[in-house]
Amino acid sequence: MAMCVEDRISSFPDHILFHILSFLPIKDAVRTSTISTKWRYLFASISTIKFDGSLMSGLTDRNVDSFKNFVDRLLKFPDQEIDLDLKNLGDTLPALLFTCHSLVTLKLDAVGSEIKVPSDVCLGNLKTLQLRNSVLFGDSIHRLISNCHVLEDLAFIECGFDNISEVNIQSPSLKRLVLEFDVTEGRYFNYVVVINAPILVYFRYHAAVAASYTLSTMKSLEKADISIYQFDSINSETSATHLIQGIWNVRSLSLTTDAAIFLTSRLPIFHNLIEFKYLGVGFNGRETWLVEFLHCVPNLKTLTLNFPDDAGTRWKALCMKVPSCLSFHLKEIEISYFDPRMIEMVSYFLDNAMVLEKLKISTAALTWSQKWGAQIKLLQLLKRSKKSLIVIL
Repeated sequence: MAMCVEDRISSFPDHILFHILSFLPIKDAVRTSTISTKWRYLFASISTIKFDGSLMSGLTDRNVDSFKNFVDRLLKFPDQEIDLDLKNLGDTLPALLFTCHSLVTLKLDAVGSEIKVPSDVCLGNLKTLQLRNSVLFGDSIHRLISNCHVLEDLAFIECGFDNISEVNIQSPSLKRLVLEFDVTEGRYFNYVVVINAPILVYFRYHAAVAASYTLSTMKSLEKADISIYQFDSINSETSATHLIQGIWNVRSLSLTTDAAIFLTSRLPIFHNLIEFKYLGVGFNGRETWLVEFLHCVPNLKTLTLNFPDDAGTRWKALCMKVPSCLSFHLKEIEISYFDPRMIEMVSYFLDNAMVLEKLKISTAALTWSQKWGAQIKLLQLLKRSKKSLIVIL
């Protein structure tokens, strides 16, 4: 006797079915149109479209054209907000991609493809834009961003440039900005970076030092993550200084450098900065620079240091006034890459951080014998300091 199987999924409300379809690759979502009459057009109303260009491998030219036309039709639906995730594109960018008013999220993984933004670009409802592994031409960046009037989240990840003199980002609505430029040797870096985003909250910049920087005041900036690298053709020290000057309002800063150390004598006072993390390729006796920077952050509460001290430090020889943050505000210090040669640095902070409450030192990179010797020296320092601390080794 044949059993009657009830189709419970089809009885779900349309908005739940749309949500289910959004997890499928676009090709599989289209296939659901053959299930029943109810399912015939559901795929056309899904709000999240994930399209991998590799799906088109093996298709005939006629089928490729049909598929492109299908994507174009999806982008024409006016009554839905679309999230579009495109990967392995090659030359398969939909014709309406840059003029789709329904787009809310656009993520392009172009894998080295050239992106040339048309003159009629208009993405009036786009809030999130992410470009990855792409090459941008001329004034494409400025043209694209200036026509995204409600953009809040912008990311260029592992992107390069061609025939460009300026990376110009002007957006009164932008809250989160990620710029991770391709730092491959020989890549073009002689461009100017201009950023005008007055309500920016988060800023990440990972790139070789550009020719120069112009950053307008970011009054709402909460967190910045800056990683800068030096190439000989650029005046790295001056340019890096301009970059750091532009984020003086930040509350939490993570900074990674190699030789591109900025000029502390030209820095403003970072009154709002309460968390600072410094990561370096090698400290190489930069203790003077670090103390000079601490003079610029009078209200600092948390300091994290993570760098290999290849040359050893000379903290005992410092003839400098103690930064006020050490005397009045610094409560927590973390040394994430402790080396026995850093014992002088620990001693300096124990002697001068008058309100210190917590000290965390990681010895994970040491051998067992090195750990044992380092811990004995650290415990001797702690006993001598007579401070009441929470210490984590």
